[in-house]
Amino acid sequence: MNNQTLLLLSFLVGIMVVIQGGINSRLGILLNNSLLATSTALTMGASFTIITVLITVRQYPSMHQLREIPIYMWLTGGLLSFIAVTLFYYIIPKVGISKTVTFGLAGQLAFAAIAGHFGWFNMPIEPITVKKVAGLLLMITGVILIKS
Repeated sequence: MNNQTLLLLSFLVGIMVVIQGGINSRLGILLNNSLLATSTALTMGASFTIITVLITVRQYPSMHQLREIPIYMWLTGGLLSFIAVTLFYYIIPKVGISKTVTFGLAGQLAFAAIAGHFGWFNMPIEPITVKKVAGLLLMITGVILIKS
């Protein structure tokens, strides 16, 4: 896939995050519990993932490969997903979806710039430039304007 297609898919993912956040936070309201909405969303997500893995994966990792993966990698991603999704569903009905997503996006952009600059998580290094700092400041200004 070329870069333009990947960027379009990333844009569509952003739309899907807002849609699922709206639907599942409403589910939390109807269930009177954001944790029940989170467990429903993550259970359904895991179910769709397992079905897709069973259909598409042709070769599974060996036991040796599995043993080489540090324990924290098995746990941290799932824990952070659980916390992020639960907080998302809890916060949206209280402050609104646009503010929640805007502040979340601002946090993602700021942390992504820092993580990319230092190459954290074994990712390619993307140095922070004046242009990136200007973009982040513009984004934060936008968050302030949306908030007021």
